[in-house]
Amino acid sequence: MPPAKKRPRAYDHLRTRTAVLAQFAHVRDAVAALTPEQLARPTRLGDWTVRELAAHVAMVLGGVSRALALPEPPGPKPGLTLLQWPPATSAYAARIAEDAEDLATGRPDLAALYAEVEAGFLADVPASGAGERLLTTRVGSMRLADFLVTRTVELAVHTDDLNEALGLEIPYDRQALAACVRLLADTLADRAPGGSVEVRVPPFAVVQCIGGPKHTRGTPPNVVETGALTWIRLATGRTEWARALADAEVSASGERADLAELLPLMG
Repeated sequence: MPPAKKRPRAYDHLRTRTAVLAQFAHVRDAVAALTPEQLARPTRLGDWTVRELAAHVAMVLGGVSRALALPEPPGPKPGLTLLQWPPATSAYAARIAEDAEDLATGRPDLAALYAEVEAGFLADVPASGAGERLLTTRVGSMRLADFLVTRTVELAVHTDDLNEALGLEIPYDRQALAACVRLLADTLADRAPGGSVEVRVPPFAVVQCIGGPKHTRGTPPNVVETGALTWIRLATGRTEWARALADAEVSASGERADLAELLPLMG
């Protein structure tokens, strides 16, 4: 019998909305201070410059307003659950890249662009009572509350991309980082259900995964532990499992504690 799937984690709509706005504000303030030379720097995201990456961050927030402006999709249930979102994104990577490049060219005033999408989000996304509203998104219909959780992933991941490209220390909102880490950890547990390996990303997430003998008490025989940013980089393909182990950014004990074949979780 295959391992039973666990009940999905619940996220508070208001807290997620607040976290999205807080993380966007951190990026907004950093982007506003960038020089033309910094905006022209390369990033680890293929051919994207910092300017194109910054434009994409505006798309991340603006996408919520764009989705809310469309008619609500039919049916009482979303076509895509929260845990189905991470692997679904890779199929749209090329289109997303094109849109970001077009936006970076068409809207060179990033400060004005950021102000516009932030004002739109504040006007369009209520603080309560709308989490169940269905949205038509690029990857399929989703609940608004779930789509906002995906925004924490996008914002946290791309904050790290900006920091890497520029040598900055743009801060992370704790709630946004927590939601990002938890969604990616739960995605791993959903991809490889089981209880033989415990994955710890303190202080935000602990999940069990991979079929085999289930651990119930005491010290688990197979444990993976890493920090939040390393976990995000592993889950999104920004670093490789072997490299993280070699650099002592991940500790893995036990014969089953090898996640190489399961990563990345999204591209």
